[in-house]
Amino acid sequence: MRALAAIPVRSFGEIRPGDSLADRLLSALRKQRLRLRRGDLLVVTHKIVSKSEGRIVPLAKVKPSVAARRRARRYGHDPRVVELALAESRRIVRQRRGVLITETRHGLVCANSGVDLSNVDGGRSAVLLPKNPDRSAAALHRTLRRKLGIPIPVIISDSFGRPWREGLCETAIGVAGLKVFRDFRGRRDPYGYKLRVTREAVADELASMAGLACPKLSRSPVCIIRGFPFAPGRGRARDLLRQKRLDLFR
Repeated sequence: MRALAAIPVRSFGEIRPGDSLADRLLSALRKQRLRLRRGDLLVVTHKIVSKSEGRIVPLAKVKPSVAARRRARRYGHDPRVVELALAESRRIVRQRRGVLITETRHGLVCANSGVDLSNVDGGRSAVLLPKNPDRSAAALHRTLRRKLGIPIPVIISDSFGRPWREGLCETAIGVAGLKVFRDFRGRRDPYGYKLRVTREAVADELASMAGLACPKLSRSPVCIIRGFPFAPGRGRARDLLRQKRLDLFR
C-alpha cells in the first residue's frame, strides 16, 4: 500500500438549504489550490449535507409531546430536543440515567436519533440526519463525476458512541462509489491459517481517519483521502448495519 494522506478541505463558509455541495467543494478546492485526482475519495460530514438539504429545525417551532416533556423534566433536558429525537426514531433501544439511545428510521443506532445542536446557530436550531444518507452520497458522487470526468467515491460521516467503549468515533452513514468492506474470508494468513470471518469495515475506518485530520472545531467539513486502494463498487452504508437475525444483542 502507498502512503495514506488525509487532506482537510476548508474555506466552505456557511452552508444553507439549497446550496450545491459540489460547487461549494470545487470552489473551496480552488481557494486551497487543491485538485481531486483519480483514486481520491471524499469523506463529508453529515452536517453540511443536512444543511444543504434543509434538515434544520428551529427549536422555537417544535411543540413537545407530553412524553417528551416528562422525560425532559426528569433529566433536565430540553423537551424540544427530546421531541425531535423521538420523532426521528423507529424505536427506543435504551433509556437510562438521562441517556436516550434510539434506532433511527435509517436503522442507525445512536444517541438522540442523531439530533445535533452543535455547529448550527448557537443552540437555537437543531440539525437532523439526512433523510437518506446513501442517496445523498450517490447524488454528490454523480455530480462530481459529471463535473470532473473522474469517479470520486463519497462517504458521509457522523460521530457515534460505541457499546463497551468510551468516546466517539466517526462512522459512515452514507456511501457511494466504493465497496464498504474489504473481505479476507477464504484467504490465508502468512502462517497458512485460512481466514473465515474477517471482513474489514473500510468505510468506517476511512471516516475515522478523516475525523482525525478534521477535528470537530476545525471548520473542515470535507476531507480528501489519498492513497487508499479502495475497491470501486455500489457499496452502501446500510450494508454495514447488522441484520436482526445475526444480531446477538436484539
